[in-house]
Amino acid sequence: MKRAFAIALGVLALTASSATLGQNAPAGNLQIHWIDVEGGASTLCVAPTGESLLFDTGNPGNGDRDAKRIYAAAQKAGLRQIDHVVISHWHGDHVGGLAALSKMIPLGKFYDHGDGVEQADRERLEGYKSIAGNKRTILKAGDTISFGGLNMRVLVSEGPVISTPINGGGPNPLCTNAARQEPAGAENIRMVGLSLTYGDFKFASLGDLDWSREMELACPVNKLGTVNLYTINRHGGLDNSGAPALLGAIKPQVIVVNNGPRKGLGARDDRMRTINTPGAAPYEPNSYLRMKGTPGVEDVWQGHLSMIDSNPAHNTPRNMIANLEDNTVDHPGNAIDATVTRDGKFTITNARTGFSKTYTVRK
Repeated sequence: MKRAFAIALGVLALTASSATLGQNAPAGNLQIHWIDVEGGASTLCVAPTGESLLFDTGNPGNGDRDAKRIYAAAQKAGLRQIDHVVISHWHGDHVGGLAALSKMIPLGKFYDHGDGVEQADRERLEGYKSIAGNKRTILKAGDTISFGGLNMRVLVSEGPVISTPINGGGPNPLCTNAARQEPAGAENIRMVGLSLTYGDFKFASLGDLDWSREMELACPVNKLGTVNLYTINRHGGLDNSGAPALLGAIKPQVIVVNNGPRKGLGARDDRMRTINTPGAAPYEPNSYLRMKGTPGVEDVWQGHLSMIDSNPAHNTPRNMIANLEDNTVDHPGNAIDATVTRDGKFTITNARTGFSKTYTVRK
């Protein structure tokens, strides 16, 4: 009982401290970098103060390719260490690069969803625990990670999802007759999902979160509110995620797809055609068309041209695609970068071409 009370006090203190820091967040630019880990996931956020948070570490192997790309991104951002490392779940394409990365650059605090794990993923969990040591925090929905005066909110971790709506969320009319699905594999419902606010700018990333958890966030109340910039779930392969009741409610202004050339975007599962529900809007089975057709979406940016389905109509314009090559170890691994200012604007840049586009935050 004493330990539980102490933990509760600690969480309250962290939340209060983080709220104060959020109110006094420094002026300047927030940087977000989607690192090309070829169908894995790795997003580096750098606060205006220079404090950093890395969400996932990509794949193992291939000569430590993904860890090297993360390290290069950190170097380019001027980092001598990565202050916070959040692992969404124990699949290899999200935690696999951690061991190699930990030998390249100092890592600060670690965060994860806990010890719930399938036997197939246990070795990765144990490897993570050996690296994190006593710098590990197990997250719960509603927790806040403070870095550089900013607040990274935890939307879900193991479950259930947050109970109180954020970012203007409220009753969701899209839930009427909304299609439901059975939960996906265990790791894809356990994972950590995050949300970040900087001034009026709102960003969210849900990792590989599945349709069933999305519906918990969306129905009957949209707990996520609206977002300006959204990393789409499951690398853009929306076979059991991207529920219209969620996407339509959060109204993302810009979507980033961290797909690989043959993973995520472009994969389709025709059994999904059967989820159309009487009285509901028709369901679009093509992932890109579903994203682009979501009301309010201005643009979709992709990590890779999909080699599964390279039809131009099923991919975003090439000036918004960071990598056009098929899967090779030595290709450049171009990133997608975002710069967010306190004056209500954010700019996305394709590192392959230097093409940039600036958006005005929609409130």
